[in-house]
Amino acid sequence: MPPGIYCPMEFWSKGENQNIQVDFLLPTGIYLNLSVSCNASLGTIKQVVWKHAQYEPLYHMLSDPEAYVFTCINQTAEQQELEDEQRRLCDIQPFLPVLRLVAREGDRVKKLINSQISLLIGKGLHEFDSMQDPEVNDFRTKMCQFCEERAAKRQQLSWAAWMEYNFPLQLEPMAKGFGTGLLHTPTKNIFVNVKFQSGGESFTFQIAPDEFPITLMSYAIKKQATVFRHETMESPEDYTLQVNGKYEYLYGNYPLYQFQMSPKPPPLPKKKPNYGSLWSLEQPFYIELVQGSKVNADERMKLVVQAGLFHGNEMLCKMVSSSEVNVCSEPVWKQRLDFDINICDLPRMARLCFALYAVIEKAKKARSTKKKSKKADCPIAWVNVMLFDYKDQLKTGECCLHMWSSFPDEKGELLNPMGTVQCNPNTESAASLVICFPNVASHPVYYPSFEQVGGMDVKSCISILPTTSYFHQPGSWVLWGFSELSKPFGLRLSPLYALFCDSHEQKLQLKEILERRSHTELYEHEKDLVWKMRYDIRDQYPQALAKLLIITKWNKHEDVAQTWPELPVLNALELLDFSFPDRYVGSFAINSLKKLTDNELFQYLLQLVQVLKYESYLDCELTKFLLDRALSNRKIGHFLFWHLRSEMHVPAVALRFGLILEAYCRGSTHHIKVLMKQGEALNKMKALNDFVKVSSQKATKPQTKEMMHVCMKQETYLEALSHLQSPLNPSIILAEVCVDQCTFMDSKMKPLWIVFNNEETSGGGVGIIFKNGDDLRQDMLTLQMIQLMDVLWKQEGLDLRMTPYGCLSTGDKTGLIEVVMHSDTIANIQLNKSNMVATAAFNKDALLNWLKSKNPGDALEQAIEEFTLSCAGYCVATYVLGIGDRHSDNIMIRETGQLFHIDFGHFLGNFKTKFGINRERVPFILTYDFVHVIQQGKTNNNEKFERFRGYCEKAYMILRRHGLLFLHLFALMKAAGLPELSCSKDIQYLKDSLALGKTDEEALKHFRLKFNEALRESWKTKVNWLAHNVSKDNRQ
Repeated sequence: MPPGIYCPMEFWSKGENQNIQVDFLLPTGIYLNLSVSCNASLGTIKQVVWKHAQYEPLYHMLSDPEAYVFTCINQTAEQQELEDEQRRLCDIQPFLPVLRLVAREGDRVKKLINSQISLLIGKGLHEFDSMQDPEVNDFRTKMCQFCEERAAKRQQLSWAAWMEYNFPLQLEPMAKGFGTGLLHTPTKNIFVNVKFQSGGESFTFQIAPDEFPITLMSYAIKKQATVFRHETMESPEDYTLQVNGKYEYLYGNYPLYQFQMSPKPPPLPKKKPNYGSLWSLEQPFYIELVQGSKVNADERMKLVVQAGLFHGNEMLCKMVSSSEVNVCSEPVWKQRLDFDINICDLPRMARLCFALYAVIEKAKKARSTKKKSKKADCPIAWVNVMLFDYKDQLKTGECCLHMWSSFPDEKGELLNPMGTVQCNPNTESAASLVICFPNVASHPVYYPSFEQVGGMDVKSCISILPTTSYFHQPGSWVLWGFSELSKPFGLRLSPLYALFCDSHEQKLQLKEILERRSHTELYEHEKDLVWKMRYDIRDQYPQALAKLLIITKWNKHEDVAQTWPELPVLNALELLDFSFPDRYVGSFAINSLKKLTDNELFQYLLQLVQVLKYESYLDCELTKFLLDRALSNRKIGHFLFWHLRSEMHVPAVALRFGLILEAYCRGSTHHIKVLMKQGEALNKMKALNDFVKVSSQKATKPQTKEMMHVCMKQETYLEALSHLQSPLNPSIILAEVCVDQCTFMDSKMKPLWIVFNNEETSGGGVGIIFKNGDDLRQDMLTLQMIQLMDVLWKQEGLDLRMTPYGCLSTGDKTGLIEVVMHSDTIANIQLNKSNMVATAAFNKDALLNWLKSKNPGDALEQAIEEFTLSCAGYCVATYVLGIGDRHSDNIMIRETGQLFHIDFGHFLGNFKTKFGINRERVPFILTYDFVHVIQQGKTNNNEKFERFRGYCEKAYMILRRHGLLFLHLFALMKAAGLPELSCSKDIQYLKDSLALGKTDEEALKHFRLKFNEALRESWKTKVNWLAHNVSKDNRQ
């Protein structure tokens, strides 16, 4: 048989409408060479093959076509079964045009779902099977059962509960209390058009905004019965209200103004055999460093391995280093590394961290008088491993650790304790270390369980367990712990009561420490006091649990036990940080988060997904919590899927995230088809963007745009880019792509500007920007914070008309951004009103004249109010978040007057510099043309400007009251690995901008100084804008 031609991915993206010669291998050994359309589905192709096969020998030996399935070699050189016969040949993109028919085996439905899940998550499930890892297999079994049970429960939901899951309500935040804020109950009646889906008849009603949806439905049904003279009137309970053109519904006992209009039982766990206590092993802990492999370094250097034991960020004992050996591909040490800690003192979540590095002697200076020559370290690789496996057993025996490449660190630290405990899956080329854990006993050694602790002296790490399982005190938790500071206060399990009396002076000192506004590290005598008065903390300051855990020393054991009440959400979020690795602390924090509403959980979902990277084992409470809530609310499920799917290209998290995605898909099989449709659309956008990037290098923009439209008008593109739910907001329907309105932008990565039409919506088209080549995660975080600020302000009765548009990372440097329709940049507005680029930035009338043209007559006053409110909101938001690179092309205005910022490539005070000089020298953007609009074009309208200043000050003070929430959320995002948010020092900017170390009076004075500085120095902003306008012709 002649070999098939090689078909790279580029071939399939370009040749979708052409035919291709394909070799078909039949189960009888016969092969056929047929010409088939790249656009044909596998089902159609199978019919063609069967039609030709009837004229071939041995046809009578073939069974029914349904008994066979096509297989091919895919682009990753793996054999793939093609169960889904609705897929087209151009979607499958085989490596060679060869399809083989094989007999089906096993459950077809199950195989089809497995195939769809593999395609959807971007990782074949057979890769999980081939690992033969007990922890992976155990996790998959548990999560499969967990998710299938949730799916079965969902089948029993009532109609109302099913609606809450499938179409969660989108309600406006309500102001807390009854202040004189801007948020108030509307009093004017609203007009609503109600259309019956069955008959198509529609009626318009005038209704009070505080009426409920069922009242509106009863009006509509009564009107229909009157018009059509129905003898009987239907019940409103038989209907529901859908927002036109959206998968969004109005139901429940909420006033209309509050809606945002726009299986078998599990088997019992096996008990761990009681092989004796870990705490009886008082010998020092050690490991044997055997050898390395695939090490690549300069032969003139020497190789060294550094090792350290960590519990979170805390080093449990001094680091140890191996001897130096000569550089070679397979270096051998065969050296014992002893650690200054006994086995009995090892915390349950201790991790062993390794760094492989090369050393070279620095050249001596000519006049150097030092005897020893300095050595420079050159990092090569790092790897981390847990001391206990996922079943609590102390690891023993030889272990090969495939390492991750190291890069020079500004701090000069070689070890990476915050890094993953997963080994590098790239085993073929990664450097590796072979180590040997000691056999410390003749039997397996387990970390003691809670039940075992109950019957003996308490010698454990801090752990939090539900008291209902042991102490029978529902609503509180038991805190186990040890501390070097606790030696004078050795306590038994009971009584849980302070055995000492604290002086009044100590209590005052404790209060000062715990309520201290500055977040500096405590002195040693302060740590002693905090530990000594831990019972007072439990009873009077339970929210200070994190401070108590931070000062705990994890390398010595003493007897301690306390109950602890459930924490507020704010303090529970803090406990998810890497500094608190204990699994029971994590369980306690998750239990405290269970009271979050779906809207609140959605607000923190981005951080919770990143925190998964801190988990040491696959099966953890956070994973189950997120899956449970995702399977109870489809909107949360949608965004959990994309937050995980967008990082499947990262080797360190691909296993964990892939397994969670598999579990979610098994528990929500009806969602798979919707997500696959979105994935198909994103693949087409990426192919189109690649085409535009290549074409724009050879052709003019109009020519490239025309070729882009020709490509988009192909049947495969039109089908993929129509009738799907928007990944940015699953309640938005992207009905039909408007090819003639689509274009691409001029920036380096040529982002696509895609416009969709939806006939049922009155607001016109929906625009989406597709970016390929830019990391959108920082934009996502910034917009999340702006949205959170908006919610906090509204809860205080302050609506600053913010525009936190949608932004979603969907893959490796790819993602989507929502287009805010009917808006323009400051630069375009100024240039269109000026004849010269050089003077455009100084034309103070341009903005006001533009607003007048868009809002004639009485509408102008409302537009100026919208501008004033939104300008105040973004002045405060950009200052607090330290958003940099602000110029007239990334500040925009809607035709309604709302100002908003875009493109958040720099934050937390990371401002752009030119020749080492900071280009951005103002706290936030407040130019005189903004003030000109706020003052309605009147230079002496101080009343309007002072009202604007009042909005800014009120907004700032509200954010200050929630300062800890912002600190905790940014701290949790350190796991994302953003360049401008990688360590605690990066968060210092937030502490400074919110003046968290000052009193309210001092903070307000601080902000007023910044406000005056921004106004006084605004001429510097105009100069920067002038330079920007000159360097970039915005008229293009």
